[in-house]
Amino acid sequence: MKTLREYVKEANEKGTAIGHFNISNLEGLHGIYQAAKKLDVPVIIGLSEGEEDFVGRTEAVSMIHSLREKENFPIFLNADHHYSFERVKEAIDAGFDAVIIDGAAKSHEENITMTRKCVEYARKITSETGRDILVEAEIGYIGSGSNIKETIPEGAGIKTKPEEAKSFVDATGIDMLAPSVGSIHGLIKSGKPHIDTDLVREIRTTVGIPLVLHGGSGLRDEDFVNGIKAGINIVHINTEIRIAFDEAIKKSIIDNPDEVVPYKLLTPTVDAIEKVVENRLKLFNGIV
Repeated sequence: MKTLREYVKEANEKGTAIGHFNISNLEGLHGIYQAAKKLDVPVIIGLSEGEEDFVGRTEAVSMIHSLREKENFPIFLNADHHYSFERVKEAIDAGFDAVIIDGAAKSHEENITMTRKCVEYARKITSETGRDILVEAEIGYIGSGSNIKETIPEGAGIKTKPEEAKSFVDATGIDMLAPSVGSIHGLIKSGKPHIDTDLVREIRTTVGIPLVLHGGSGLRDEDFVNGIKAGINIVHINTEIRIAFDEAIKKSIIDNPDEVVPYKLLTPTVDAIEKVVENRLKLFNGIV
């Protein structure tokens, strides 16, 4: 099977993007995997630090590797938004395929130093084991938290400058970059701004490495399509599937007040997540 790096390269060549979806439980994994398998497209499962602590680091690796090996299907695991070298190292050592070191809240110099340390460690493990580990970093502030927000957080949405992105990539050696190009983490009740596709195109041309769009939940379809055409190779979705799970489990409990069997109550959440993911994957991959 091709590596995640090769699938990202292929997406770039085809003008498509790989969907990245976070999980907190087995229902999320089933829903995402079923959608990707139905459409026969690669998919990335993400675990933030909090999600990783809840699901279990080694448990998550075992589940993803089991699906990939048993079904020979391109499903990969990413350590999403990890904030220290120590947490990144733990994810790499456990067997994650990719990691995101998020030093966006730090100074530019501190972000570079921490990110470079993560890249060097990933390269060391790749050299020793042959595992191709991708390292991603974020510059610019895209906000935080996959939740519903009343308004855009103060300080969020400050867009990344191409020359700043180039300097950061050259200084760290990262494999992928998540710049701030208009999206905000979470869902904004007042509506999200458009993606600056001209900026995406300029950054992609300037840095020469794959770009990742964070804060995809709630964006308009045309923003995704135009962003992917401009150079986005991976799109992150989390809040949308959290809402799908929340609404489905609430309805399931209300509709079945006497039911006490967990899997019967939770089955509708799998279907709800699968539907959201399928629609997004179709859009990202140009499937009608």
